[in-house]
Amino acid sequence: MKEVPDTVVCPGCDAVYARTPLNPRDVAHCPRCGTELARHPGSQQRRILPLTVASLIMFAIANLFPIVEIELRGLRSQTTLAGAVVVLSAEGMSPVALLVLATTILFPLLQLCILAYLLIPLAREHRPVGFAILVRAMQSLRPWGMIEVFLLGVLVAIVKLSSMATVVPGPALWAFVALTVTLTSVLSFNPGAFWEMTFRPPGEADGPGAQDAPGAPGVPETPA
Repeated sequence: MKEVPDTVVCPGCDAVYARTPLNPRDVAHCPRCGTELARHPGSQQRRILPLTVASLIMFAIANLFPIVEIELRGLRSQTTLAGAVVVLSAEGMSPVALLVLATTILFPLLQLCILAYLLIPLAREHRPVGFAILVRAMQSLRPWGMIEVFLLGVLVAIVKLSSMATVVPGPALWAFVALTVTLTSVLSFNPGAFWEMTFRPPGEADGPGAQDAPGAPGVPETPA
């Protein structure tokens, strides 16, 4: 028998329920206040893994190729976004450099790596080591990894370097454009769906043609 997470707490009224697996297209609501407790991830797992891999490829291109051309003391050189962070720090803007580093490199890369680490084993119906800790880490990092925060970091870097740098219209710039599109889809993924993926019966279909098991969809989880 598969291990099932013990409980789920309603974010609306703090009621506690025993978590049960959901059928495709099912949504569980709190019978007390109507707040959504969980929903079946559907085909999210199939879509999110290739999008995560594509985002990692775009992230690598965006950070390996130069994105800005900087002029310092009469010398011009092209550098990557990481190099721009170093320049910001050298120019006495360490807080700005730290902000740009965290929002454009560290947090997005960390979230993408955690997603890939979790999704690849789950695609083979295997629960990876450290599953619970990493899912909680994903939920904690989510506010810092939103696409708006990512774009804000890029914008801050460009504005702060505007007096000494120009954007290079090359592979890194176009990779950042593509990364923005893929990250929008990837970061919309709800980390809570990992629990339903983990405890889904082996081989269960999750595509649009999947058939529901008997029973009405959207039945709330059994109270603990």
